[in-house]
Amino acid sequence: MKVLYVISEAGPFLTTGGLGEAGGSLPAALASQGAEICVMMPMYSAIDPALLEERTRMFDMSVNLAWRQSECSIEELEYNGIQYYFVNSDYYFNRDGVYGHYDEAERYAFFCRAVLDSLPHLGFKPDVIHCHDWQTALIPILLKNGYQHDPFYYDVKTVFTLHNVKYQGVFPSMIVEEVVGLESTPDLWEKIEFFGAVNLVKGAIYYADKVTTVSPSYVLEIQDPYFGENLDGVLRDNSFKLCGILNGIDTQKYDPQRDPLIFTQYRSSLLKKAENKAKLQELMGLPTVGSGASPGQGFFQERVPLLAIIGRFVDQKGLDLLRAVFDEIMAMDLQLVVLGSGEPIYEDFLREMAQRYPLKLAIYLGYDVQLAHRIYAAADLLLMPSRFEPCGVSQMIAMRYGTIPIVRETGGLKDTVKPYNEVTSEGNGFSFANYNAHEFLETIQRAINVYRYDEVAWKGLFENARKSKFDWKDSAAKYMDLFKELVQ
Repeated sequence: MKVLYVISEAGPFLTTGGLGEAGGSLPAALASQGAEICVMMPMYSAIDPALLEERTRMFDMSVNLAWRQSECSIEELEYNGIQYYFVNSDYYFNRDGVYGHYDEAERYAFFCRAVLDSLPHLGFKPDVIHCHDWQTALIPILLKNGYQHDPFYYDVKTVFTLHNVKYQGVFPSMIVEEVVGLESTPDLWEKIEFFGAVNLVKGAIYYADKVTTVSPSYVLEIQDPYFGENLDGVLRDNSFKLCGILNGIDTQKYDPQRDPLIFTQYRSSLLKKAENKAKLQELMGLPTVGSGASPGQGFFQERVPLLAIIGRFVDQKGLDLLRAVFDEIMAMDLQLVVLGSGEPIYEDFLREMAQRYPLKLAIYLGYDVQLAHRIYAAADLLLMPSRFEPCGVSQMIAMRYGTIPIVRETGGLKDTVKPYNEVTSEGNGFSFANYNAHEFLETIQRAINVYRYDEVAWKGLFENARKSKFDWKDSAAKYMDLFKELVQ
């Protein structure tokens, strides 16, 4: 089974979020399942040159985009047993920043054209091209509308993975003919038109052979108008080709027994986890009372829990719920560490709160990989009250470190966090159903009561979370079944 994995970012070369995490981990998992897999992505100037030192230039080529012909090279590199191909274009990818440029439609139309045009020259003809998000959505569209008369492409199948339906690649209608270089036929226009504009994700849903999302719950949610971002009807029309496959995480990278970025490595020791907590409190300027790290004292010394938030500060992540009950949260005997960045309204709010509650709240605006690992290892509870969450990565990483998530029951959060049951002692976290600030607050209060008053239950939660399985093995097996179904 030959699979070409086409994505706009992939770790360790470039990662801006969950997309890059998946791009860095799933190909190796597919290879372990027997796939002959190659990864293709743009060669951004943001990639660390040290990672590309061993690359070789395969060939140069011209790519036609309507009125413009642009040059690029295809460069190859084997990294950790996986073959990577990079589309190298100074004009399109040698820029400050990765996304958000004025010509995004043209940049990724160029990338998609380059991928397809390069295939006959790579010495690798894929059975399946696995595309990810709007940046690669033109590949299934082009295969059915621009390359369908070339015998080389006849039997190439496409799988399109939708990581977040909110981001759809919507552009002015003129890009079809004046940028992509396709004739705007009635059939094509029907499948890509979106309120008078062009929607690349809509086109990919219609033209791909299979469409996947990154969790089973999310594939059901996005067929509902509340979550579907105006594509729910399109998704219902194509429900026969939809499939939800849960993402995983890199369990080697996120392993508290081997993680070189945390203060103290541990496996099942709450006391060693408490050492991480005390050192993080010291680093972030918070009182260490309640850390349980002092000699001769237990993990639950004074039972002051450390809560954490790691991620983007946007409405999707439930920051409006946090804001609505923040004073009530701070009225409890707890501490909160926040790492991330995002919308100014939330950054400004957190700055103000950090001044108001200096002994309870510590914030770091921005992103620091080492600090993120240290917070996962130190915190007792992770807050993720998301409005929607296609999969979510933070809750899975947190559980690897024995940090208990508090989440809203949506998308991948619902699929990965099983609510704690006091009667059976089952569950690996706490959850609430409705998008409601006081329901979120009550869930925090419940979790803190378990932490503070029931050591046996908390230790059980720690073990349940720590032993939860989030590697890519099962997900890769499901993708392989999907690929085989298409090819057969």
